[in-house]
Amino acid sequence: MNPESLYPFLSPGLVDSGSVVADVRASTQEKAGEIVALRESLVDLHGERLVRCARQMAACFQDGGRLFSFGNGGSSTDARQIEELHVSPPPPHRPLPAVSLPHDVATVTALSNDVSFEVVYARQLAALAGARDIAVGLSTSGGSENLLHAFDEANRRGMMTVGFAGYDGGRMAQARTVDHLFVVPSSSVHRIQEAQTTLYHVLWELTQSALCGRL
Repeated sequence: MNPESLYPFLSPGLVDSGSVVADVRASTQEKAGEIVALRESLVDLHGERLVRCARQMAACFQDGGRLFSFGNGGSSTDARQIEELHVSPPPPHRPLPAVSLPHDVATVTALSNDVSFEVVYARQLAALAGARDIAVGLSTSGGSENLLHAFDEANRRGMMTVGFAGYDGGRMAQARTVDHLFVVPSSSVHRIQEAQTTLYHVLWELTQSALCGRL
């Protein structure tokens, strides 16, 4: 099977290239419009909650606390970005202690192999975290079993808990173990993750402001 049979626009003359470009342009503009509107809606939906969360996070950091982030798939990449934002921020912002749990590959694979993938984050929190620390979990569905177990463990340890979810919040919204839950009301995984990126960047900036006494 040649590429042209799957992607006819790769073969000159088979389709109207101008039509393909127009379709791609229209699709891109539509998606860009969707995420702009969604991000703007989050101001009214989560603005006050973001401020309260940032103030509590700042208090945890001032008390010597650390942040532990976790998620699966694309959300694990977001967990790593949250770690990097805190540990190595752009100047003149203050570096803060943070760990991305999915990126300890040896521990994740050992627990998955020897126990269960459902406990890969809960077991790490049990070993590493304490009452002054912050647990931040990201999920598009809000129903990831290993995140729910992690929030259960964080709750038992008296940690501050922060969750990011999509759709209607899923089981994370029902669990009552997440102190601050930021739900992106969308059924598109792409738009959810794009909006979650905005939310955790804003939360980081607000936390920095709170640490400086400007919030």
